[in-house]
Amino acid sequence: QVQLVESGGGSVQAGGSLRLSCAASGRTFSNTVMGWFRQAPGKEREFVGRIRWTGGSTSYADSVKGRFTISRDNGKNTVYLQMNSLKPEDTAVYYCAAGPLVSTNWALYNYWGQGTQVTVSS
Repeated sequence: QVQLVESGGGSVQAGGSLRLSCAASGRTFSNTVMGWFRQAPGKEREFVGRIRWTGGSTSYADSVKGRFTISRDNGKNTVYLQMNSLKPEDTAVYYCAAGPLVSTNWALYNYWGQGTQVTVSS
């Protein structure tokens, strides 16, 4: 079992920044992929980005590329989502997830955090 706990959500004006954290505990593997997803009211859950726990390679959705950055701290077992130049359309509940495969498909991630609300006002 893997436990994921997110923190760092909140409210910010457009153009502002937030950093989300995802602390992992339990049974993690070196080949684990950590993903960030978000879900806005009435919309499907969508891929934001992901990072390989080993090696640290990342990829991002086109909608956030150049604005969001994912990083990890192996010593703290924590993954971060730095969000800059936030837009109102970034408003959503953000989730971190862990899985064995590099994928943009949320269904392929086995473990999920509880989610944290991000609200961006214009």
